[in-house]
Amino acid sequence: MSLPADPLFYLLAAVAVILVGLGKGGFSGLGSASMPVMTLAIDPISGAAILLPLFIVQDAVGVWSFRRNVDWRMLGWTLPGCALGIFLGWLLASSVAVWVVEAAVGAIALVFGANQLATSSGAGVKLGKPQPDALGLFWGGLSGFTSQVALAGGPPFQIWALSRKMSRDVFVGTNALFFATSNWLKVPAFVALGQFSLRNTVLSGIFLPLAIASTVAGVWLVRRVAPARFVAIINLLMIAVGLKLLWSALT
Repeated sequence: MSLPADPLFYLLAAVAVILVGLGKGGFSGLGSASMPVMTLAIDPISGAAILLPLFIVQDAVGVWSFRRNVDWRMLGWTLPGCALGIFLGWLLASSVAVWVVEAAVGAIALVFGANQLATSSGAGVKLGKPQPDALGLFWGGLSGFTSQVALAGGPPFQIWALSRKMSRDVFVGTNALFFATSNWLKVPAFVALGQFSLRNTVLSGIFLPLAIASTVAGVWLVRRVAPARFVAIINLLMIAVGLKLLWSALT
């Protein structure tokens, strides 16, 4: 077993882990930048295998921090769809063009986030009452599918969650538990691909303290942001993720 010797790898991996930590702490969307940063130093599959165990630990911190703020009814509709979406993503991975998925999700995220910001300032198209519960199956499935295929599961779930007009803490707690479950559902696929090698596991362990610390920092920061400003930040992050996905698709 040989570990990377290039200091740039450890610097970029540390940045990726911090971004995920802040995202898991509540600033949903920041984590979407982690894989592009990692792929500057390592191949995407190995990068995902290194980050996935850290995601699971960071999810645990987020879930514990907001364990009393979860919309269980919403999860009851979205998680079954998520499981089906992940399975379909694994089943169809070889026949789905990743760039098409990235472009579609990016466009949806960009339009939704921009409209939400415009609506808050008096312009834009108001979405009206929350979407019906049953649509949670669709948005949960879309999140699971895009997460498995293109690591882009955030925007579909956030569009559904923001339509429910939840409080800041309930949004963060429900988001944390949804993606904690989603990441555990991905483990069998990574095991089947043989990506949990000793080398990747050791690298995950090296970054574990930073992963925990950055997630705790994210939780601390979220709880000090006013609810109205928090929604604006989430919409800005969704726009940023949409632009990033569109850029990835086009290039």
